[in-house]
Amino acid sequence: MVPKNEYAPYFEQYIKLVNQNKSILENLIDSQTDFESTLRNIQSHKHMYSYAKGKWTLKQVVQHLIDTERVFTYRALCFARNEPNSLPGFDQDIFSTYDNANIQNFKDLLDDMAGVRKSSIALFKSFSEEALARKGIASKQEISVRALGYLFSGHQLHHLNSVKKRYL
Repeated sequence: MVPKNEYAPYFEQYIKLVNQNKSILENLIDSQTDFESTLRNIQSHKHMYSYAKGKWTLKQVVQHLIDTERVFTYRALCFARNEPNSLPGFDQDIFSTYDNANIQNFKDLLDDMAGVRKSSIALFKSFSEEALARKGIASKQEISVRALGYLFSGHQLHHLNSVKKRYL
């Protein structure tokens, strides 16, 4: 379980999507399995689909998940290692403007996401209970390593739900 005092209220929308009766590792594996089973079967004509003007294409959604997990994994590593400095935020819209997702191969994006998740799983396997409880400041908000671990899965599930509702 992740106590609510370990993350900013904004992240509740993601953390509530995960099964907190399961471990961080189980959730990371389960959400990636669900993600893979859905997205690997999407027909190629949907890869560049956007459900409304100004919304991301399916490729951009996948790239967003990759980018966010990389940024948040760095945060988890820093906080687990007791980094005393605050970490900056990042602007997902600026990232998506310069991510080149739409010219990438969709399978390559999915493979990249799988690799990032495999790395996240390995990192979280290395954390002690003490490290999971450590907190740090990112984007001017305090968050624990444990909350970040659940957040990865919840963020992925949030976007997977959106894909199922709006892209398929």
